[in-house]
Formats: sequence, C-alpha cells, structure tokens
Amino acid sequence: MKRLIHNYANTFKGLSKEVWWLALVTFINRAGTMVIPFLSLYLKEDLKFTLSNVGSIMVCFGLGSILGSWLGGKLTDRIGYYKVMVRSLVSTGILFITLQFLNTFYTLCLGIFLVMLVADMFRPAMFVALSAYSKVENKTRSVTLIRLAINLGFSAGPAVGGLIITSLGYGGLFWVDGITCLLATLVMVLVLNPRKSKEQDDIVVKNPDSAYYDKAFVIFLISMFLFGVIFLQYFSTMPIYYREKHFLSELEIGLLLGANGFLIFLLEMPLIKWLEGTHLSKVVLVKIGLVLTTLSFLILNFTTWSGILIVGMFLMTVGEMIAFPFSNAFALERAKKGNQGEYMALYSIAFSLAHIFGHKTGLKMVDELSFDTTWYIITALGAGGVFSLFILKNYLKTKA
Repeated sequence: MKRLIHNYANTFKGLSKEVWWLALVTFINRAGTMVIPFLSLYLKEDLKFTLSNVGSIMVCFGLGSILGSWLGGKLTDRIGYYKVMVRSLVSTGILFITLQFLNTFYTLCLGIFLVMLVADMFRPAMFVALSAYSKVENKTRSVTLIRLAINLGFSAGPAVGGLIITSLGYGGLFWVDGITCLLATLVMVLVLNPRKSKEQDDIVVKNPDSAYYDKAFVIFLISMFLFGVIFLQYFSTMPIYYREKHFLSELEIGLLLGANGFLIFLLEMPLIKWLEGTHLSKVVLVKIGLVLTTLSFLILNFTTWSGILIVGMFLMTVGEMIAFPFSNAFALERAKKGNQGEYMALYSIAFSLAHIFGHKTGLKMVDELSFDTTWYIITALGAGGVFSLFILKNYLKTKA
C-alpha cells in the first residue's frame, strides 16, 4: 500500500509551486459551478420551460462562451493573463448571484449569455498562465493537475448541489456559485504572483503565425468540436435521460456525475504518466479517448438495465481522462508558433461552438425522435471525429 501511495505521489513531482496554486484557485472556482450540471433540469422543472426553450437558452450559453473565449484570448495577449483571470472571476461571481432573480425566457437568455461571456474569458488566460508557470517537459502533467482540480471540484459540486436542491431549492446553488467565484479571486490575489512566471520572451513570439491559417490546428479543432458535441450531452440530454428513462432523483444524478470527477481525481495522473511512457502520439491518444466516450452512448441502447449507466459513465470518464489532457497539450504545443492567447482561445471556442449546437440539437432530437435514436446519431458524430483525427495524423506525417 505504501508503495502504491509513493508511486502515485511521484506522478506529481517536478510541478512548480505556482501550478499548484493555480490548481487550488481552479478547484475552488469549479467546486462552486454546481448550477451547470443541473441547468437543463432547473429550466425544465423549476421554471417550467419547454425542451425547445431550454435548448434555445443553452444556445445563448454557447454564444456567450464563444465570445468570452475569443475576447479572453485577445485580452490575454494584450493586457496579460493575470488581469483577465482576476476580472473574470469577480464579474462571474456577481453575475451568478444575479442570475437567480431572472425567470423569463428573454431575461434568462441575456443573463446566461452574459455569465458565460465573462466566465469563459478565464479559460484562455488560465491556459496561458499554465504554460507560463510550467516547464516544457511538465506541460501535459501540469494540464492534468489542473484537470484534477476541476474534476475534484466537479465530483464535490454536483453531489453537494443535489443536497442543496433537496433542502434549499435551486436558488441556493446560485448563491454558492457566486460566493465561490469571489473566494477563488481572493485566493488568487493572495497566493499567485504573476512575476514568478517565465520571462515574457518565452510566451510572446516575434512575427507570430496566425492560428486561423494553421491547417493542422484547424483539422484538430474540427475533431474537438465533434468531441465537444458528444461530451456535452452529459450536461443537457443525459440528466434528462437519467430522470425520464431510469427515474433517478437529483441526488442520484448528482452522485453519478460526481463519480466521474472522483474517478478522474484518483486515476488520471497515473494514467497520463503511464500513457506518456508508451510514446504514442498525442493525436492517437485523443482518438482513443474519443472512441471510448462515443461507446459510452452506444451501449445505452443495448439494455434497459440501470447498471449500464455506471458502465457508460466509466467509459466516458476514461475517454475524457485521455482526450482532454492530450488535446490540451497538443494545442499548447501548436501555440508555440503564434500568440498563445489566440491559439488557446480557438481551442476553447471549439467547445463553445459545441455548446451552441450540442445542447440544442441533442434536446431537439430527444424531443422529436427518441433517446435511442439520439444515441445512434451521437455515435455517428463520434465516428466523424475519429475520422478527422485520422486525417490529422496523416497530414502531420506529410509535414514532418
């Protein structure tokens, strides 16, 4: 047992103190965003919106995310990651508290758009901060540590969120979300010193290439968009599937979603360290992650046994553990060619676009077709993402 703990601890060696502080800030922030997994249920059951209206509101979620990611990238390259992160966290906290007082369709569309606009300015800035505080050889593991913080927060968030809903109602979630964002800001200001990062010459490239003309990166973004559409079903259509087809309560849904984050916290860092030792390319590893995530939907059509939900969650979790860190590392690697803010903004925007099309399309398919048909279509999209990565791998070989 001691050897197992020792080996696990060794996977974290070599990471800078600043990366650990950044992980703590991210954990506090992510633990508070417990509204997000329950947003579709809140809109449908508490505010009594139709699935079509829920889908439209989620489109605003994605639009705000796109503009926020783009703006965050621009501001990061212009004024620096630290200022962007602090201002984003403070504003997000205030907006989350305000969001609970909106209850009409149009005010919620505007409110959620503004929340995501401000909140997702944080993401490209955080990626650039991560690169600034990390040694080259530790970038993938640094990304993994941040993801561990995110998922540890996510494992606690939905479980606690389910308890808050059953005792205080949905309104309590908005207060917790807002307060934790403000708390994360306070921690960041107190412990994270921007002057401890690498010299700016290591971050800014003279005569940078435009990310928009990097063909390999564009192909990569297409695959990430498709992966995002698939993955994000777990935050819109899947909670409704759990409720309507398997009759799970909010607490049970929260525990199932929380198990995802807990497994990632326990297993992701050792898994990433082992996969790095296999010397498989980042593109191949992302492809494996996408295949496993896609299978998590396909198997749901094979049986009505509720235990399959746990199997599906496990497959998705392993797929996520592989795909996200290595896709993140691939994006950071390509960003050496140009402005890091621009590259990481586009990486974030790929998932923001998935928010626009994924939630709306998934909910519409469930409403007009069926869950089974929806999962088959999601599987087809996953196959398209795998094919895109196959094209990317061959393209990179020709340019090697």
